[in-house]
Amino acid sequence: MKLGIGIGWRPEIADAVEALPGVDWVEAVAENLCTDHLPDSLVRLRERGVTVVPHGVSLGLGGADRPDPGRLAGLAARAELLGTPLVTEHIAFVRAGGPLTASPVLEAGHLLPVPRTWDALGVLCENVRIAQDSLPVPLALENIAALVSWPGEELTEGQFLAELVERTGVRLLIDVANLHTNHVNRGEDPVTALDELPVEAIAYVHVAGGVEKDGVWHDTHAHPVTQPVLDVLAELRSRVDPPGVLLERDDDFPSAEELAGELAAIRSTPAAASTARGAACGRTVRRPEPAPAAGARDRTAVAQTALLSSLVAGTPVPDGFDHRRLGVQSRALAAKRADVVAKVAPELPEILGDGYRKAFLAYARNRPMYGGYRRDALAFAELLLVEGRPDDEAARRRLTLWWQDRAGPRPPRRATRLVRSARAALLGK
Repeated sequence: MKLGIGIGWRPEIADAVEALPGVDWVEAVAENLCTDHLPDSLVRLRERGVTVVPHGVSLGLGGADRPDPGRLAGLAARAELLGTPLVTEHIAFVRAGGPLTASPVLEAGHLLPVPRTWDALGVLCENVRIAQDSLPVPLALENIAALVSWPGEELTEGQFLAELVERTGVRLLIDVANLHTNHVNRGEDPVTALDELPVEAIAYVHVAGGVEKDGVWHDTHAHPVTQPVLDVLAELRSRVDPPGVLLERDDDFPSAEELAGELAAIRSTPAAASTARGAACGRTVRRPEPAPAAGARDRTAVAQTALLSSLVAGTPVPDGFDHRRLGVQSRALAAKRADVVAKVAPELPEILGDGYRKAFLAYARNRPMYGGYRRDALAFAELLLVEGRPDDEAARRRLTLWWQDRAGPRPPRRATRLVRSARAALLGK
């Protein structure tokens, strides 16, 4: 299956994507699409013969729980609607807690790394098989960028991916920007990763921009693609001609001319001058595949819940993790929550003005997200109203009306809020 050169379709740049020359295919975030009808822009692209691939972000196949049947059904419905040749997701966990740990389910609002251990690999493989059986087309999984490393990892990234492919037959979506990110943040050599992973299993490749701050690379998808990322793409092309290469941009969208320039740079990136090493170089199978065990799920659940709780609820940092890096990740998660809430509830920054971001970050410091971003927006507004904020009476009245329109006849009284907080604290123990 040859895809060619593509770009991530986003509503903000839909017109530009339609007009860009030389775009062979597009990728759309699956959760941003309805299951029964498509945006007009995607309809027009499909009528022109442009392939549209749905890219999921919420399955959490690396999590301790088995995949949610409803989420799988939704992804399958989008695949059918688009007539796509494949669907893609991530090797990550996005929530933790629940029945396996007898604690509330915590939402990360972000893709978090799976520990490269045999336990986590066994859980991931079983989850992938469940997903494959539920989808009408092949599945490809993406390597993610990470700020933090798990202690006690037993495999490299390349070995982990090779084992995953060997055991499940799943295809790979290799993000070369994420390989660069992990090089800067975790000291992992992208050349070694490319040597160890099965490049013949690559379905397509992601290329995206980022920025380095204080020695940490932030995979923003909101900055131009840098030369080091293109260098990793060249290294990959020295090993295999990938079926497709796609430019991702999720925020701070540039002009159509700049997007076209980035696509041209991707298109013209040659294979690295060094002699390509064999696809199996450095790849080893270190032990036979174990049968999935309930104990592995339980251990994975405990470890992931402890990490996510530290990141979003302020609980102690689990043993073996870098405290500074977890602090960076925690602030990044809160900042992303603030940004997404501002998009799903744009009235909040409008009502609160310059005070929105500071107030939201204070709210998010020790209050995890439990029910998605829209519920998060309501909970944030509820807290402000219970505390008698904002100080400006007109703004407070507008916030009250906004809350009433979406949540109920009137904000809960302080006593109700305290009861809810106490109940949540008890459930979290």
